[in-house]
Amino acid sequence: MWWRTLSAKEAGQIYMPEVNWLLLVAVLLAVVGFGSSSALASAYGIAVTVTMLVTTVLTFFVVRHAWAYPLPAAIAATSVFLMLDLLLVISCSLKFWQGGWFPLVLGAAIFTVMATWRRGGELLMESMRRDDPELLPFITALSADRVHRIPRTAVYAVANPDTVPQALMHNLKHNQVLHERNLILTVVFQDIPWIPFEERVQVTPLVPSFWRVQVNYGFINTPDIPKALELCQAQGLAINLFETSYFLSREIVVPTKGAGMAHWREALFAVMSRNTGSVAAFFRLPNNCVIELGTRVQI
Repeated sequence: MWWRTLSAKEAGQIYMPEVNWLLLVAVLLAVVGFGSSSALASAYGIAVTVTMLVTTVLTFFVVRHAWAYPLPAAIAATSVFLMLDLLLVISCSLKFWQGGWFPLVLGAAIFTVMATWRRGGELLMESMRRDDPELLPFITALSADRVHRIPRTAVYAVANPDTVPQALMHNLKHNQVLHERNLILTVVFQDIPWIPFEERVQVTPLVPSFWRVQVNYGFINTPDIPKALELCQAQGLAINLFETSYFLSREIVVPTKGAGMAHWREALFAVMSRNTGSVAAFFRLPNNCVIELGTRVQI
């Protein structure tokens, strides 16, 4: 999905044309379904008043936890608005069956999808990290082993730089080879607009033939891993991009009954996981240098 940042000061303000078109279609369907502006009034009233109520509740947590005000001050600052918003919600609830149910059902569905995505991601990371060995002892033992090596550079993208990438373990298990130069790559997005080029890359030698590379981006930077790797030369790590392979781990989520989430939520998360955007395209990796190694993960 193509997107661009709208603000150089605030993170998260982005423009997605596909989302705008989806909202347009949804608005048109809602107008046609209700048939008139008077019929939409009931849905609009509940949508607005519930939004005000939720905003007041969130304001309490901001005042109490983000601003660190005492509990009596936080209650005093929001209780009047909370009572007023509750009164408005109760009065608008009389129009629930005349169309007021629509924004509530729609909001509940969107919240369920968002909560399922977040919880599913947490369960996925927990399942993966539970089985992944620590990186440094693993590659230390690996450097002393007589594994067949090939004269290229391998880049293993990983979210947690302290554990062994799944793609590295699969490459060793199935191909039984190790590259002469191996980069454990981690991309970190900072809460600032722009990262200067001299601070964009951090290179840390680990053991012979292994380096940890952390690439930092601000929220208005455009991720481009090949260009970032060129910056490693200033820190003593020269990389020939024409002899570099990018190994990505692709997790296939397998819903299972038991702890975690309800089975239908795990199935929903599996569908969303299969339809996520391409990591290679997002980081602008060359198509003819990317190798994806999949693994089935139960949550």
